[in-house]
Amino acid sequence: MTVEALTAERVMSRVLVVVKPDESPLMAWELMRRADVHHLPVVDGRHVLGILTREQVAASWSGGPQEQSNRQVRTMLRSERRPVVGPETPLARVAAAMLNAECDALPVVDTDGLIGMVTARDVLMAVAGRLRPAKGVGEVVTGMFHLEPVLPHQTR
Repeated sequence: MTVEALTAERVMSRVLVVVKPDESPLMAWELMRRADVHHLPVVDGRHVLGILTREQVAASWSGGPQEQSNRQVRTMLRSERRPVVGPETPLARVAAAMLNAECDALPVVDTDGLIGMVTARDVLMAVAGRLRPAKGVGEVVTGMFHLEPVLPHQTR
């Protein structure tokens, strides 16, 4: 298959770790670290509200675990809308949308919502001829646990 014939569905990451908008930056960071991902879609059900990057989480970090536990990731989402692509979007249009939006990951959505994500790495793998299996059911996994920091007791 030629690069020109590839679509978002053919090159997208199908298993995604996502976070809900009311989760904390601490949870987002831990999910990224444990899953070894650099992009974390923020979703409400299957509706994509935005994508957090490791750089965004690190740049917004202030204070310790207590402060990070009291914030919500929804406050970290950029105000500008990130484009989304459909599963049949040609790879060249996906890459152009990334360049135009100055981002390195785009959500792939269908009528039911989020089904995958195309990252710059996915585009490079496709160009290099290293494609994933053509079909397969995607999986969107939210945090299956909740982190609560254990802080020392304060004495009066």
